[in-house]
Amino acid sequence: MIWVMVTLLAFAVGVLAQLRLRSPLANPTLIGTLLVAAALLLTRVPYEAYLKDVQPLSALLTPAVVALAAPLYRLRALLVRQWRALLLGGLSGTALGVGVDTLLAWALHLSPDAQRALHTAPATSPVALQLAPFTHAPPALAATLAVLSGLIGALILPPVLSALRVRHPLARGIAIGSVAHGIGTARAREEGEWAGAAASIGMGLAALTVTLIVALLA
Repeated sequence: MIWVMVTLLAFAVGVLAQLRLRSPLANPTLIGTLLVAAALLLTRVPYEAYLKDVQPLSALLTPAVVALAAPLYRLRALLVRQWRALLLGGLSGTALGVGVDTLLAWALHLSPDAQRALHTAPATSPVALQLAPFTHAPPALAATLAVLSGLIGALILPPVLSALRVRHPLARGIAIGSVAHGIGTARAREEGEWAGAAASIGMGLAALTVTLIVALLA
């Protein structure tokens, strides 16, 4: 269970860094991931051994994602009124994410395993993990690329949306959630409950869209 403690401590360091630095780069998930990765490299512990040791934390991932539905219930009246814009924004964001991942795999001449894993990267990591057997991608790689996709989206999208003068919380939330799924939704919640609720919808639409694409192509 030592790696559970290491993971929790690494995330706590990330949270403290975010509170002190107030910088988009001070993302707790990013900092925690880098610290754990460095620890694994220094100790030469295989990822499989780490994954087995942190299974109790991994088991909490799915209910944590489901808990993001709480703001949807509280803001259901507002979201119902804006369902057309949210649906269009969520599907557009997911389509963009799928397109970018496909082009990235082609441009970088990635291995077949990496290409298949990237097909599910726009979905949140629990969904990517469940879809891996259908895309014949290594489950660990599929989950890792999904997390990496979320991290990059959570770091890049907020300043890009600000530069484009996208200020409405629902618009910002749906864009961040549909591209950066769970990590992006956590980032959107920092901007307020409206943005967090819209991001939850975007994440759900992304998971549904990617699942349908995999089902059609399988």
